[in-house]
Amino acid sequence: MPVTLAAVRKRLRDVGDPDDAIFLQRFFKTGPGQYGEGDHFLGIRVPMTRTLSREFAGLSIVDIETLLHDKWHEARMLALVMLANRYSRGGPTEREKIFRVYLTNTAYINNWDLVDLSAPNIVGAHLETQSRALLDKLAVSKSLWERRIAIVATHWFIRQKQFDDTLRISTALLGDTHDLIHKAVGWMLREVGKRDEAVLEAYLDEHASEMPRTTLRYSIERLSPARRTHYMSL
Repeated sequence: MPVTLAAVRKRLRDVGDPDDAIFLQRFFKTGPGQYGEGDHFLGIRVPMTRTLSREFAGLSIVDIETLLHDKWHEARMLALVMLANRYSRGGPTEREKIFRVYLTNTAYINNWDLVDLSAPNIVGAHLETQSRALLDKLAVSKSLWERRIAIVATHWFIRQKQFDDTLRISTALLGDTHDLIHKAVGWMLREVGKRDEAVLEAYLDEHASEMPRTTLRYSIERLSPARRTHYMSL
């Protein structure tokens, strides 16, 4: 029997937990003026979302895109997990389609967890053998979430020990005013340092004095106490 969007939505409602929904709405800052303002939660944790992605793996890409427009945060998360799964298994034509669906719908990839679980495995993976100029365009977007996509997508390259894109996009975002960008840049720089501490320290030697303190603290977490003290003093 074909998997239907109605069946997916019913299953999401059935596994939701009202107490978790309350917690998640607070955790993801959904109050007035906060970055997740107005988002709605069913109360479903990530492990269950991944289970559901396997249960409904046969859902069409058209229906997955519709699910990505859902008002429920966990429905959008499920759609993104499914897109990432399909991307990893797909051929060139399907991968291109998924990549285009992703870029067309960034308005619905509208919280940090949604970006973080999808950007490397779709955007980063797709750009591995292509021009990465798209990242520079996203890095100057008015959308907070597109800017976060730009830097977090480079995690894919970091895993391949390719650091230039991360360093370039980090520099482009050093003047960003949003805490979620400060954290994302620091996180990616820390990931660079995990693979090559010398590359991270060379970057810090040039930029530490101009980096937001949050970015700097995140980036140096794995350095020795003496090196952390040195960079925090710049």
